[in-house]
Amino acid sequence: MDLGKLSQQLSHQLSHEPSEVSSAKKIPPVELWDPPFCGDMDLVIKSNGQWWQGGTPFTRAKLVSLFSSVLKKEKDDYFLVTPVEKIGIQVEDVPFLIVDWHFEESTLKVRTQVGDEVSIGPNNPIELRHFTAATNQTDAATSVETLVPYCLIRRNLWGRIHQNVMYQWAEIATERKTERGNELIMHSQDYEFSLGTF
Repeated sequence: MDLGKLSQQLSHQLSHEPSEVSSAKKIPPVELWDPPFCGDMDLVIKSNGQWWQGGTPFTRAKLVSLFSSVLKKEKDDYFLVTPVEKIGIQVEDVPFLIVDWHFEESTLKVRTQVGDEVSIGPNNPIELRHFTAATNQTDAATSVETLVPYCLIRRNLWGRIHQNVMYQWAEIATERKTERGNELIMHSQDYEFSLGTF
């Protein structure tokens, strides 16, 4: 599948489909689309949130934003979906990376690397997962596994909290002694979540 052709199809489709609005971004109802599988594309979403195609990183933010709006996960596989075709892609960890945040009154809002913004709460919960990160960029074999917060962005698509955001949250989190140890607790209105133990 040619990226230019796919981009044209999606742009046309988004102008005719009803959508939910996510930070002024059109999100088409891909959960309602069940097109035939048309093969895999050499496209990878890296664990650092970058999109690569054919061994080269995308440089057009609008194109990444467009493609991210039609991401679909079925079981453990990821696809880009239009009403007429489904194309397999690779995702190293999760498709989104939480790179920014702010409080709006008492609601914690987060933003992904592609511009999606959600409010942390029951509909967009946080959960701790194991993440393996290389401790030396030149030696991927040297790695460490840690518990890292992930946020549900939409449907069954998750985003990992960037390390910089984690550091900022740790500065303002509340310490609490629990059965798991001393935990750092964050709140978004009545919803609370843990950043892990220390």
